[in-house]
Amino acid sequence: MTAATDPIGQSRDLPLDGHLHTNLSPDSDVPIDVYAAQAVERGIAELAITDHVDFDPRYPAYDYADFATRERTVREAAERWAGQVSILFGVELTYERRHEDAVREHLHSHAYDYAIGSVHVGLDSPYVAARVAAFVAGNTLAEVVRPYFDEVEAAIRSGLFDTIGHLDFVKRYLYPHITPGDLAAAPELYEPLLRALVETGTALEINTSGLRQAASETYPSPAIVARYRALGGRRVTAGSDAHRADWFAFGLEEGYRAAARAGFERLTFRRGAEAATVDLPARAYEQRG
Repeated sequence: MTAATDPIGQSRDLPLDGHLHTNLSPDSDVPIDVYAAQAVERGIAELAITDHVDFDPRYPAYDYADFATRERTVREAAERWAGQVSILFGVELTYERRHEDAVREHLHSHAYDYAIGSVHVGLDSPYVAARVAAFVAGNTLAEVVRPYFDEVEAAIRSGLFDTIGHLDFVKRYLYPHITPGDLAAAPELYEPLLRALVETGTALEINTSGLRQAASETYPSPAIVARYRALGGRRVTAGSDAHRADWFAFGLEEGYRAAARAGFERLTFRRGAEAATVDLPARAYEQRG
């Protein structure tokens, strides 16, 4: 098979997987060296380890692994694998407006190479399995997505993050009551988020975990990535959001293709104090068969 017709799976020969969870996240069991070994084997040149940090004491990543342990684990791995793969010490912080001051203080007092801000579905959310069907049935599409999208816009406008992770992750919880096709038919619902990204200079993540979930598309979809570019978006990155070894780099090439087809030439993220970019490979511009 050629690269253009291969089924979606774990990708090879790409410059960056910018979203990975190790066993220092409560929902992952992967030692960091497993990712590093896969990166060497699969030709992924750089990794961002972005273990979860939560700010609600009821959530599993609240004080799950302390900063010193996480930093030491990543920095030591970076030294072990130097010359074979570059490993960044990142973080994925759960954003909720009610905890914004705590997020701000955490980032002020802890230095990361790279910080993703993400909205997840918490215990009080209308999107949890026990409530989502009734919530969808009683509201219009705009009303259904508003709680999630409003929180995402607040995360963007907080100015705290290099990148906003999985912009419309809510698709995972709405399916099958609301499908990706339903959202695709209402792209205007995304406009406030995309304009906020443009206005703040925050990067949009193309998160490929949706390709292995019920959504069967990236978070957000390629059409939304293209709309972001059309509105003036200049910063985009990509990550597999792996929590298991066999999810490493999964669908990542599709994320790169979405960026390329939208008109981007490179990914943008951060390496410590310095902004960083990596060029998209030429094959990202090829059409999938």
